[in-house]
Amino acid sequence: MFNQKESDEREYLGEVQRKLKTALEHMKETIDHYSREILETKRYIYENQLDLAEKAANRIAVHDSVTFGEKAIKERGKLQKLIQSPYFGRIDFAETKEGKGDPFYIGVHAFADPATSHNIIFDWRAPISSMFYDFEIGPAFYVAPVGKIDGVLTLKRQYRIRQTQMEYMIESSLNIGDEILQKELSQNSDDKMKNIVATIQREQNAIIRNDSAKVLILQGAAGSGKTSIALHRVAFLLYRYKETLTSKDLLIISPNKVFGNYISNVLPELGEENMAEISFDDIATSMLGKYHYQSFSEQVESLLADEDAEAIARIEFKATNLFVEQLQSYLEYADENYFVPTDLALGSFFVSKETLLSNYHALKRLPMKKRLRKIADDLIEKYKRHTNKKMDAAISRQIRDSIQKMFQFTDTLLLYQNFYRYLGRDDLFRFIRKNTLEFCDVYPFIYVKMYFEGEEQDYKSIQHLLVDEMQDYTPIQYAVLAKLFSCKMTILGDSYQSVNPYSSSSAEKIQPYFAGCDCMELCRSYRSTIEITGFTQKILENKKLIPIERHGDKPTITVCQTQKEQLGKIRHLIEQFRQSAQASLGIICKSQKQARLLFEQLHTAYDTMILLSFGSSEFQDGIVITSVHMSKGLEFDQVIVPDVSDDLYKTQLDRSLLYIACTRAMHKLDLTCCGKKTKFLN
Repeated sequence: MFNQKESDEREYLGEVQRKLKTALEHMKETIDHYSREILETKRYIYENQLDLAEKAANRIAVHDSVTFGEKAIKERGKLQKLIQSPYFGRIDFAETKEGKGDPFYIGVHAFADPATSHNIIFDWRAPISSMFYDFEIGPAFYVAPVGKIDGVLTLKRQYRIRQTQMEYMIESSLNIGDEILQKELSQNSDDKMKNIVATIQREQNAIIRNDSAKVLILQGAAGSGKTSIALHRVAFLLYRYKETLTSKDLLIISPNKVFGNYISNVLPELGEENMAEISFDDIATSMLGKYHYQSFSEQVESLLADEDAEAIARIEFKATNLFVEQLQSYLEYADENYFVPTDLALGSFFVSKETLLSNYHALKRLPMKKRLRKIADDLIEKYKRHTNKKMDAAISRQIRDSIQKMFQFTDTLLLYQNFYRYLGRDDLFRFIRKNTLEFCDVYPFIYVKMYFEGEEQDYKSIQHLLVDEMQDYTPIQYAVLAKLFSCKMTILGDSYQSVNPYSSSSAEKIQPYFAGCDCMELCRSYRSTIEITGFTQKILENKKLIPIERHGDKPTITVCQTQKEQLGKIRHLIEQFRQSAQASLGIICKSQKQARLLFEQLHTAYDTMILLSFGSSEFQDGIVITSVHMSKGLEFDQVIVPDVSDDLYKTQLDRSLLYIACTRAMHKLDLTCCGKKTKFLN
């Protein structure tokens, strides 16, 4: 057997690293060569009188050198990473039962021996590498470009190589051994999400390598790694379709900038460039123009401050699939009935109302407002031909105004407001403040605007859209997405983690808006210890959740008599954290207002303490105070949840928030309150 003993493997690691270093030196020489070439060409252009053709040729030469140089720099980065940790796994695969099997070492990037051009390391996304994740020792197969290759896995090993040194090697007869997984999960959290290529599980691998689904909807329990899996899926697709797909063709809709910063390491670690990132608020701002609106975060904070029954009723009504159907039905009715033409006569120029109605229906492919404009434009051209005179601006204006007035409503807002009169429910539309839409009206309004005025945003260049925290977006938001994006999508989230359960969505609610949906589920949770998972399950039970077998301290609840005593307890827990080996502490409050108040009480004693607010853009290690809303998608070594009293956590919304806060903890969870603790902890 090739490299039978651990000592053989350590020696082989040294050989591979020497080849990598040689390749790195060659790459540095290549980069230096391109750099000199660019400088010399630029100097030549500057020092010589060149004709246009020569200038163009030299500029093309510079451009080509820059392009090749950038590729070389990217390759240099990969080689530098591989020297530190060349590979994490090995499989020996034989295409016949009698064969001993050829060794295949698997790493984050591929590497070929410069002398022989034979692959020494295979990229984790390569077809043959899929067997490392999918099979135990025994019969196995992979799907190559030429078809299915059957055979036998005769060996499976896992390594941990850090800073050029092999820390350990494990013979693994089973799928990604628990021993490796436990070692990785026991590590402290980082200020950025890391790649998980060494510990991808079989069910996760199936999601990552699913390249057939037009729309993949992924429901994942808290701590199941769904966001990481989605990013690894993006990296796989970039590898699989590298000739036609680049990071510029991808877009992620993320909940906030902090979350975007937190996940920003994953794709670069996997050798890919980061994709562009926007939020639903960004989409709303670009499409609403002059209209002001309440943001989603403002809506959540408003509900936390005041459980307004009428506001909740409006939110719930507009968060159903039936609402989308009613709105669509109304728009079809408006299209059919709200254009009421009259005969148009301008001197000897005459157009009957029947002709106008026929023209209106003939242009059904256009949004209503564009249809009216097109009818007016055509009439102006006809009038010019009829009179054989230069067009008078006043007549042109008169024609446009006449056609516009034949439609019952002049703008989107009036048309949208009438929808509630059409339903006989005027009470369901309210401005949150003067000329400012409630958040629950933002996307219904945009839907009407797209139908009435057309789509102003062009996302046709996007080939793959990633939507995270799917549970926080309503069916009408997905109806708008379906109109804006015709590309492939990955939509992921957890219906148990809604920060506004009055408007939360599930995979079942989302499916009607996208043809060709594949729904997959991740039930195994890797983030928290058994003790923390058991505790959170008592707050909000997810019967499908399967915790990983990793133990730690039991969560604690400290009931204090006064606010001063509670503040002292929080300080004590912070001091314990500072003396521990843990890297991150999240103090997670119910609201942003509560987080700001606690930060003011504590931050003078702790220089590095930071407050994560809706305006924040970066996630850092250390002591973080934030709200539940801002903590979504993040994880901390230790979590403190203050003020878990019965008067603060009492509604179903509060229960959901408490569950989210507690599920952020990896290793340690502590809760405090002043007075009676919430009934959700009984």
